[in-house]
Amino acid sequence: MADVVRTEELRRLAPTALMILGLAGVYYASARIGLLEQVVISGAVVTPLWPPTGISLSCLLLLGLRTWPGIALGTLAVVATINPLDPSVLGIMAGNTLAPVCAFWMLRRVGFRTELDRLRDGVALVALGAFAGMLVSATLGTGMLFLKGALPGGGFWRTWVAWWVGDAMGILVITPLVLVCRTIRWPRGVPGYRWAEATALVVVTVAVTFLATRSELSLLFLVFPVIVWAALRFQLAGATPCVLLVSVLVIRAATARTGPFEGQSLLEAMVNLQALNASAALTALLLSAIVTEQNTIRRKVEQACRELADVVDRLAPGESRRRWPPDGDQT
Repeated sequence: MADVVRTEELRRLAPTALMILGLAGVYYASARIGLLEQVVISGAVVTPLWPPTGISLSCLLLLGLRTWPGIALGTLAVVATINPLDPSVLGIMAGNTLAPVCAFWMLRRVGFRTELDRLRDGVALVALGAFAGMLVSATLGTGMLFLKGALPGGGFWRTWVAWWVGDAMGILVITPLVLVCRTIRWPRGVPGYRWAEATALVVVTVAVTFLATRSELSLLFLVFPVIVWAALRFQLAGATPCVLLVSVLVIRAATARTGPFEGQSLLEAMVNLQALNASAALTALLLSAIVTEQNTIRRKVEQACRELADVVDRLAPGESRRRWPPDGDQT
């Protein structure tokens, strides 16, 4: 009997264990991608965009809180490849794990929906998921490095800001992309012009961003009409990939100090970079949420009108198709 109970427990735990290991693997892989564009600020390695935070919060929202050990394992694997293991690693692990967990709990408390089909969901993801939640990882991570003596006396706040912004950008750019990918289905019966428009959107996004990041003129604002186009016509399904493309190309230009970033110091380049990335992500997320919410309201109104017409037809056949108001009541 004990063997049967133990076998049942293993069967229940096996899927969770696989999800935890899978999250740890995805966390590590996304971290290695993020580290391709790393910068060193006051002796600390940070990235302008840290994808693991977006991956972590997305998995918690979609799979539940039981997958949090995968974040800790992924953090341990990443930190072990950057610095030698010491007691400060425990603080960094705690910060990187607690930050998405806190963001998850705050979003749950305000009734966040993963469909991101309401403006309040977009605002909650920005304010609670990105800006508030990532204060935990930035504070614990930078604090551990400072206590360890790895930061100079005046480097705490510069490192803290860079850490916080990089983690927040991971939420703003990656989390909406992961959430929307879950709902995307291969469209059937889509008109050909929609495919042509989507293709044109991708081409224009790459071309405009490439031009803006290669020109010495300040032309980075040109990406915003493209993002608005994507949000209005395709909502999150089109806006989130465009923001990712823009962010990757602009980060490469900023770290290499080319185009509009040429001649700027590291601090100046990072400030301009993150101002652009944050503005682009906020524009795409909030505008897409507004358009999606309005489309949902319109569909509900149309459905209510159809149901009302059906009721009228059952009560008085043909009345719903008559002119309204009657000719005698028109002014």
